[in-house]
Amino acid sequence: MAAPNIVSVATIKGTSFAAVLTTTLTTTMVTCAAETVCKINVIRCSNVTDNDATVTFDFEVAGTIVKIANEVTVPANSVVDIVDKNSSLYLQETDLLRGGASAGSTVDVVVSYETLID
Repeated sequence: MAAPNIVSVATIKGTSFAAVLTTTLTTTMVTCAAETVCKINVIRCSNVTDNDATVTFDFEVAGTIVKIANEVTVPANSVVDIVDKNSSLYLQETDLLRGGASAGSTVDVVVSYETLID
């Protein structure tokens, strides 16, 4: 399927994903379904510990993996936005957004996104 014309989509569904990041980069946060486009509005990382941590995020497009953030420091007890409304990105059908942290149970992540259905 070709990418939907985002000016005239039939449906826009707002969704949020929340999880505790693990030490593997393979934690899938968003899988864009067939015949949709997913607009990633926010990736917010909250370090819930007294120690600094790093986070890495990538997305997979047709088998090609591209990092959008590599070992970004999230200071102890603070919040870092990896993506925000000023730097949003689009995933097309079957694309994946994944992430991981340097230490398990240190970083909570929230991904806010819109699913655009043609």
